[in-house]
Amino acid sequence: MTKGYEVLSLLAPPVYAAFAISRYGRSHVTVNRLLRATWVGGVTGIAAGGAFEYVRSAYSTPENVRNRRIVATYDTESIRADDHSTIGGVLFAVLIPAILWKRASKVNLILGGSGIGSAIGLLAHHGRSLFGDPPPQARIPGLQSH
Repeated sequence: MTKGYEVLSLLAPPVYAAFAISRYGRSHVTVNRLLRATWVGGVTGIAAGGAFEYVRSAYSTPENVRNRRIVATYDTESIRADDHSTIGGVLFAVLIPAILWKRASKVNLILGGSGIGSAIGLLAHHGRSLFGDPPPQARIPGLQSH
C-alpha cells in the first residue's frame, strides 16, 4: 500500500498537468487542482496497492506469504525508500501550506503537500542509490526457498 501511495503521488501531478493542458489549456491548471490531483492519486495508489496485495496473498500458500513477509521485513532498500518518503511527506505537509497559503484550500495544501513530499523523498532515495550510496544488505535468517 505504501508503494502505491509513493508511486502514484509521484506520477499524478505530471499526468494531471499534461491531461489538463492538452484538454483544457493552461488556464485550468491551478495550484489547488494540482495538489488535489496529487493526494487523490496517492489515495488511489493506497487502494490499488491494498487490493493487489490482498488478492496476491489470498491466492498464495501460507508459506509463500510468510516468506514474502520475512523478505519485506529485511528489505533495507524498501525500508529506506519508505523512510525518505515519510520524511519528505511530513516536511512538505508543513512547507507547502506555509508557502502557498492563499492559493489553495487547506485540505489540498496539507494532503497535496504530503503527497509531493512523499514523491520527493522517493526520488531522494533513488538518487542516493544511483549516485553511490546504496542501503546495506541484510542477511535473512530462516528463509526457505519457494
